[in-house]
Amino acid sequence: MTKSELIARLSERYPHLYQRDVERIVNTVFDEISGALSRGDRVELRGFGSFSVRKRNARIGRNPRTGETVSVAEKFLPFFKTGKELRERLNKASSEA
Repeated sequence: MTKSELIARLSERYPHLYQRDVERIVNTVFDEISGALSRGDRVELRGFGSFSVRKRNARIGRNPRTGETVSVAEKFLPFFKTGKELRERLNKASSEA
């Protein structure tokens, strides 16, 4: 599902809201999650999962095309861990199929 599909589905589900308002709400939620992660905070949505940032240390890598060693800088990556309810819901759905 893309962001625009999410907005369209929420607009259908809540017809009393204008689509532009639903779009503003979705963008605000995503902006707040992104902002919290960029500050190094953890975001937990109970039953759904938690977002956090993980640090990858600098290291020496290898260019697969040339075999030459290259220096890879330290970087921070977003990480998502599913919540218990979501995990159970996914496993229930896959066992019924």
